[in-house]
Amino acid sequence: MASNLKNLSDFSHTTVPSGQAFKFGIIVASWNAQVTGALYKGAYNSLLKHQVLEENIISVEVAGSYELIAGADLMLAKKQVDAVICLGCVIQGETRHFDFICDAVANGLANVGLKHTKPVIFGVLTTDNLNQALDRAGGKHGNKGDEAAITAIKMADLNTSLS
Repeated sequence: MASNLKNLSDFSHTTVPSGQAFKFGIIVASWNAQVTGALYKGAYNSLLKHQVLEENIISVEVAGSYELIAGADLMLAKKQVDAVICLGCVIQGETRHFDFICDAVANGLANVGLKHTKPVIFGVLTTDNLNQALDRAGGKHGNKGDEAAITAIKMADLNTSLS
């Protein structure tokens, strides 16, 4: 589906369980702070909206999207959380750096989740330009931070229901 036709943060078609029983980590990259700050605000507010208690949200900042991998691993090793939400933004530049970073972050976060057997949510924008990123960080296409928070709640609930 073409994202230009839809607000990607519309959850009217699905049921979101209460997050009251869960504890979440949010790791946000400071690189592209205008975008990642908006993603963080969306994720944080969505958790609160779905009954997650403020004291059950642990937020940390890392330098960039690549550092989300170590941040998620450290969070899961040192804190009792049910899921970790990773928020970042990588914007295409003139070199292949974009490709290497995006691939490493996606694979790294997947591996951290498998290592700890806990949901690690990929809330990293990989866009061609700043306008596309802003459109997905509270703009016309919704907020990927909202989506990441909803995904974290649903995955934490799934993990509990399968236990």
